[in-house]
Amino acid sequence: MIQQESMLDVADNSGVKRAQCIKVLGRSVARKGKYTRPTATVGDVVCVAIKKSLPNCQLDKKKVHRCVIIRTKKAIRRPDGSYVKFDSNAAVMLDADSNPVGTRIFGAVARELREKNFMKIVSLASEVV
Repeated sequence: MIQQESMLDVADNSGVKRAQCIKVLGRSVARKGKYTRPTATVGDVVCVAIKKSLPNCQLDKKKVHRCVIIRTKKAIRRPDGSYVKFDSNAAVMLDADSNPVGTRIFGAVARELREKNFMKIVSLASEVV
């Protein structure tokens, strides 16, 4: 579960190393009597601010960027009853057309990205869990 202020590792070669979630896109919270934050899971798009990057990074550190979540520490339940969870929260930076900025994806990605139509990320990944 990724929410506002969560720190994410960036798992591509765009030059960004760490990013902070500043907004979860596509989720609204409308519950009476309770305050809950919108949360993102694998395959959801979030807005991030770049916190740590390489000197030759092609993305501007002072702007807001979009990325898709590819790994979460929180376990994801699959329809067959199994669970999958990862060691870190990780994301891949996206451009305006929802294509990955980098040309390589480091580490494993969850199979749920295939259902959310991020086929380019699935094809670039070394392992799909």
